[in-house]
Amino acid sequence: MVRDSDERNDESQLSGRDTFFPGVAEEEWNDWRWQYHNRITSLQQLASFVPVQEECLPALQQVIRNFRIGITPYYLSLFDPSNPHDPIARQSLPAIEELLHQNTGEDDPLREEGSPVPGLTHRYPDRVLLVITDTCAMYCRHCTRKRIMTEGAVRRIELDQMIGYIAAHPEIRDVIISGGDPLTLPTPRLEEVLARVRAIPHVEIIRIGSRVPCVLPQRIDAELCAMLEKYHPLWINVQFNHPRECTDEARSACNMLLRAGIPLNNQSVLLRGVNDDIETMRALVHGLLRMRVRPYYLFQCDPVRGSEHFRTTIAQGISLLGQLRGHTSGLSVPTYVIDLPGGGGKVPVGPMFMMHYDERAGRATLRNFQGRVFEYLDPERDPPSVADPGRIAGCDRQQPRDNG
Repeated sequence: MVRDSDERNDESQLSGRDTFFPGVAEEEWNDWRWQYHNRITSLQQLASFVPVQEECLPALQQVIRNFRIGITPYYLSLFDPSNPHDPIARQSLPAIEELLHQNTGEDDPLREEGSPVPGLTHRYPDRVLLVITDTCAMYCRHCTRKRIMTEGAVRRIELDQMIGYIAAHPEIRDVIISGGDPLTLPTPRLEEVLARVRAIPHVEIIRIGSRVPCVLPQRIDAELCAMLEKYHPLWINVQFNHPRECTDEARSACNMLLRAGIPLNNQSVLLRGVNDDIETMRALVHGLLRMRVRPYYLFQCDPVRGSEHFRTTIAQGISLLGQLRGHTSGLSVPTYVIDLPGGGGKVPVGPMFMMHYDERAGRATLRNFQGRVFEYLDPERDPPSVADPGRIAGCDRQQPRDNG
């Protein structure tokens, strides 16, 4: 597995751009539209960049029929072609394992389908999730929404229904806009969605879920940021899974969003062979903080059909969190969560630092990051009362003088 030192200020950069895309002008390379329209979307295109064994072609064709391929030139340039287990390639290249495990897991493990309004999930009392597009800049092989990944945004009538549902439910104060990837939409189309949500009086905050800053950072430009900052309070949840994704381009994209007043939280997915060791995870969270992106969630990989080869045990995730806590700043430690199958929602899990708590006795036994055990006592339930309310800390309360 590729490691990156978390002590360096600059991440190690591969020369993949020169290797894979020699002669592409700087102007084209930095144009997000060029990046988007030159994505690798077929096995034939892929074979011109990385080796694809001919005997594997029929199986891989079936894999991409089940779940499409899409890789931006920028993200491809981060590959290390000399490493057959490259963690960057592992997230984006179709693999035979997806076919081998196609009968393991579910198409919709989180039960997002079946809402009264297509594309809207209302799982928690005060917030809803809107899926406003089926398009991504890159189709991550571990994606929990493989079932919907076809080109094109949802129909306008479905958006109308989503907006109507939110307007009719005053308990909704938080709207999460997802997909696909909302930042792949044309800026005017995305603004239409944001404006309609922001016009609902009881909506307090809007969040956007996007992997664009990681896989297509060129998309974050002045026009987009100027539009987004009109709809505050607005937050963006990003997804970086490996320290090599924390490039200069990604840092610049995140900086533009931050300068537009948009806080950034990272939602990593724990992936076998990508970030399931402490050296990589520590380098990732440190790299994120250097970009001023808060490590927010570390998700257990969902049991989605065809993704079994990415899943780790819960014990591995708990171990990683235990090795981070106390060995780096608390700001670096994400919350490890499992999104429960069947629509049960997110549940935080982690190392058991509280070994025992006797509520009646008001006594807790806790273990710190070094393995040392401590005792902590609750405050007394019925502290002694002061007999004379005029006496505080044993002193008479000063009475106002009578100057008459």
